[in-house]
Amino acid sequence: MVWVLLLLLAWAVAGASCTRLCLAAVRAATVDEDTGGGHDLTLYEAAFLSGGPGRVADLTMVSMARQRRLLLARTGWATVVDPRGRDEMERSVIGAIGPGGQSRIAPVRAAAAAADAVGGLADRLVRAGLAVPDGARTTVAAGVRQVRAAAAFVLALGATALLLPATPDMPRDLVALWFALPLALTLSCLAIARVEVHPYSRWASPAGQRLLGALARRSGAPGDDRTYLTSVAVRGIRAVGEPDLRAAFAHREQHGQD
Repeated sequence: MVWVLLLLLAWAVAGASCTRLCLAAVRAATVDEDTGGGHDLTLYEAAFLSGGPGRVADLTMVSMARQRRLLLARTGWATVVDPRGRDEMERSVIGAIGPGGQSRIAPVRAAAAAADAVGGLADRLVRAGLAVPDGARTTVAAGVRQVRAAAAFVLALGATALLLPATPDMPRDLVALWFALPLALTLSCLAIARVEVHPYSRWASPAGQRLLGALARRSGAPGDDRTYLTSVAVRGIRAVGEPDLRAAFAHREQHGQD
């Protein structure tokens, strides 16, 4: 019977995806609860844990633009005003713009995100137990996506089985019931993951996520510059309030560089 083969395929896909997600969740749960307990996140560290290398580059450019040391035009161009970078990240941005002092924001962001300064920051966070190692960066998040895809695949297989010619010894409602079992497995796995390991972070370990939460709770006055940059580090460019800056980064997004 063809429907039996489809059912076996549904079970195989559902079982493999749920197993992967469970293993990833177990690995995440084994992280020491005290990791990073005495660590105060810098803005660059918060940006990396929230959005990865690209977020660090965004934060650096926004910070320099607010200090009038970098001009980010509405047309998507970056122009160096002060060529003296105050730290490694700023020097990476200035170096990415090049000796001409002007470049489009998209390639500057890409080059700054790939710079050694960001790579060193990532290594330090991994060693501190605050960032997910590169090889396991998408374990839980990717596992959840795989289980969601498996649920949709099981539904498609079940629909296909129901469209096949019926057989006297197997009513359609019974076929649907058989396919409901692997579907229930995937949905229950997603529900458990939602409760136990949400939010699913691509960059921050559980300890890193706790520090990000503590950083958000310690935010100062709404008009404070550090509070503003903290918001950009954690939320990304959607936290940018200035219309000109928003327009500059919106232009970058149109070129597929978000």
